[in-house]
Amino acid sequence: MNPSRRTFIFAGVLGAAALVATRWLPRASPRSDLRVLNALDTDGEAIVTAIVPVMLAGALPQAADERAAAVRGTVVGVDAAIAGLPPLAQHELRQLFTLLTLAPARWSLARTTASWSEASPTAIDAFLGRLKGSRIALLRAAYDALHQLVFAAWYGQPRAWPAIGYDGPPALE
Repeated sequence: MNPSRRTFIFAGVLGAAALVATRWLPRASPRSDLRVLNALDTDGEAIVTAIVPVMLAGALPQAADERAAAVRGTVVGVDAAIAGLPPLAQHELRQLFTLLTLAPARWSLARTTASWSEASPTAIDAFLGRLKGSRIALLRAAYDALHQLVFAAWYGQPRAWPAIGYDGPPALE
């Protein structure tokens, strides 16, 4: 099914309005603690922390403390990966996180009014499914970016290697 001209124009105007709105919205306050995150603000951290356990369902440890450490390690890895991206890519990801923080965007995409830290795994999984299967290329690209960042951060950690049969890099003498 090809979108009509009206649908195309509407989607373009809606997307442009959302991006313009993120430009003038107040950003999250900088962290007052001394955590190791550099690229993620508190909103981005909350979103990634909510998405990681859903994307990595079945791969994370079952014990609560190990699971929490694995999720935190993955969030730190995502932060490091974002910090290593070119400035334009970092800016686009900040815009995505800012957009996903807005209640109307959260409702339209995640179908929940709960904050990311309170959203259920079912709601987050449905949100990711909507992004992945969207007819809008920008939403599919957002899913791909989140997926690649999370999986690279997870499988870049030594704690994930045994599950995939990787013994780690060879020792250099």
